[in-house]
Order: sequence, then C-alpha cells, then structure tokens
Amino acid sequence: MKKLFSVLLASSMMLGLVACAPKQETKPAAKETKAEAKKNDKKADETKAEATKVTGQKYSLKLWGSQDDQEFLKERVKAFQEANKDNEYDIQLGVVGEPDAQTKVLEDVDAAADVFAYPNDQMRGLVEAKALYKISRPDDLKQIKEEGTGLEAFTMGENVYGFPFAADNGYFLYYDSRFFSADDVKDLDKMLEKAKAANKKVGMDISNGWYIASFFLANGGKFEVDKDGIQKVNFNDENGVAAGEAIKAFTANEAFMTGTDDEFKAALKDGKLVAFVSGTWNAADVKGILGEGYAATKLPEATIAGQKKQLGSFAGYKGYGVNAHTKSPVAAMDLARFLTSEESQAKRFEMRQTGPANKKVAASEAVKKDVALAALIAQQPFAVSQNDVLGTYWGPAEAFGTTMEAKDYSKSVKELLDEMVKQIQVKQEAKK
Repeated sequence: MKKLFSVLLASSMMLGLVACAPKQETKPAAKETKAEAKKNDKKADETKAEATKVTGQKYSLKLWGSQDDQEFLKERVKAFQEANKDNEYDIQLGVVGEPDAQTKVLEDVDAAADVFAYPNDQMRGLVEAKALYKISRPDDLKQIKEEGTGLEAFTMGENVYGFPFAADNGYFLYYDSRFFSADDVKDLDKMLEKAKAANKKVGMDISNGWYIASFFLANGGKFEVDKDGIQKVNFNDENGVAAGEAIKAFTANEAFMTGTDDEFKAALKDGKLVAFVSGTWNAADVKGILGEGYAATKLPEATIAGQKKQLGSFAGYKGYGVNAHTKSPVAAMDLARFLTSEESQAKRFEMRQTGPANKKVAASEAVKKDVALAALIAQQPFAVSQNDVLGTYWGPAEAFGTTMEAKDYSKSVKELLDEMVKQIQVKQEAKK
C-alpha cells in the first residue's frame, strides 16, 4: 500500500511460537488448474458443511497482530475461549503488524498464523499466492455483508477473503474552526480565497500519489487491472485532463502549501497553515496544536471544468484473513469472525480508538464524538478501495504532482498526463 505516513514497524518476533523460517524466494502463482480449483471448492464446501456445531474438540491456533494490538487480542482471545467452552482452544499470539503481513505469510505459508491481520491492498498478492482461505459460510458472509462496511475491499472476483475490522486508513480535511467556518470548508475555492486574503496556507501533498488521486477520482477517474495484470487508468482522457488542470490551478494558488505531515503540523503551530489534508494518525497532534479550534470534515468540493466536484479519496481497510493452509479452518473462521464482531469492534474502539468497519459501532455516540473518525466516516461515500491500484501507479503519479508543485509548465497538462499514463500502464515486476 502506498502510504507515506507513520506506520508502526511490526516486529516479526513470535510470542510463544518458534521463529519464522528463513526468507525464501516467492514466485508468481501459477494459474489454478481445474483439478486444483475443484479441490479448493471441495475444501470450501467442507468448511461450509462443518459450520454445524462440533463439541469436545481441542484446537491449536496461531494468531498474528500488531504490537499495539496485543493487549486487545489477549482480552478478546480470553473472551472467545469463555464463549466457546464446548471446545478447547490453545491460541498463541504472534507480533506481525498489518504492513508486514503479506511478506511474513509468504515467507512460509505453512508456518504462518492460522489467522492474521492484513490491509486490503495486500489481498491480491495473497490470493494469487493461494495463501488466503475463501470465506463461504453463510453466517460469516452475513456479518461481512450486512453488519459492516468493507465487503468490496476484501472481495476479489466473486470471493471474499477477509473479515473487516478497521475502516480508518483514509484521509480528510483538518482545519482551524477559528479561521474557517463549517460552510467555508465545503468549497476549496472559498478556502483558498479566504486563506490568501489573510496570508495563510491550505496544505495538501500533491506530490504524493495517495492524495493527488483525489482530483481524478472526483471527475470519473478509474483504476482497473486487465486480464494480463496490467494497471489501467483513464487519467489522460477529457475528464482526466480537466482534473489535471484543476490540480495545476490549485498548486499555482498563492495559498497552496505542500509538505510532509510534520511540516504541516509545524506550520499549523506557527499559525501559517489553517487547514490540511491528512488522516487519523495525526489526530492527537492536531488536536493538541489547535485546541478549541480543532475541527475536521470531509474533503471539500473543487472546481473542475467549471463544475463543483466532490474530491474523492482512497479508503483503506484492515481485516483478518484465514490461512489457506490452516489445519483447523472452522476454528480459524470462528476466531476471525469473533474478532470482528460488533462487540469486538466496540471493544477495539474503546481500547485502541480504531475506526470501526461495523456499521452500528461506527454510528455510536462514542465514535461520533471522535472528530477525526467522524470526518473520515463523512468522506467514506466518496472513497474507493485500493484493491485495483498496482505498484506501477505511484511513481508516475508522484512525478506529475511534483511537476505541478514546481510550476514547471514546459509541457501541457495533456502531454504530462499522456506520459504519466504510459508509464503506469506497464507490466508490474513480480515481487521477490
């Protein structure tokens, strides 16, 4: 996942587990043969059939999560064991954070955890490596489809491969409510006009592919992956060029500021910056800086080709996947579902302030009172999953953004976007 923000580097040290096997070269997964497909479908059917209550069994499971999640997981594992006394569960916790999940799992799928947390942008790689168990039990699918958001994020083809538990990896607008009114921040033009008049700045890192996509997504931009695994985008068509011109106008405005999160927060503290685009990871710092002026909301509308368009964004989810090589698929599915239930997501918010994927928890008063999460939830209708965003997108998109920030107009926006799209739409090298 392309994310240039602070993500906790998770330790791969296991708690109560043997160390992972040495890293081995992984190769692109071969296409599934008919025999393999039949075998996998049979395995999924067996899992569905085994949904019938089984008692008197002893299960040994490994569960991976981030270092910061360990206390939460200990509490939830105990609750799971208490709620399922008809069977005995020996559940060992391991420290592997979401950013490292795919790498650690693919080092040795057989030695990896039965249940592990991972971000949805890693799903494609895990599925292609046949490392994820397809979720097929009706009760599991009901929880995912009806009780929460994130179904699309963990769906590939017609199959679901994850139980969503977090919907907080996205971005929105922080602003100083002592300077901007709630009406001001609905319109980017109004914000820039007011900021410019007061010699203030509005911040957005346009040279970051994660953020620059906002304008293209606002005007019909699409990310797709063709049958050959090549990234396809329409960012150089008529609508894409209009979005590019809007980016050019934004970055050319005297009130525009680019920078890193730390630079934005420093400018906010100095009073130079009055609004910037970022995510929940900065909530505590921004609240501390702005005090009574602390506010956040969805992204504003921007003028694109003479029309007001709501800026889009990426929506990142985290969920629990079940290892395709697990020896106890039913128990593993039961654990994953329990960890993402309404009760567990409410407990996770209480202990970790994680933005919930569960609809009821997201609509709770406790979550609504969280300024940053409320803003993220308001942006969700305009956000898209990163499932179909491949690695070839980021570099060219950032190069275009850097050119706009530098005000280098030696080439037209159309020419620059043609070059960008050409560089994006190439075969992605296989990961080693």
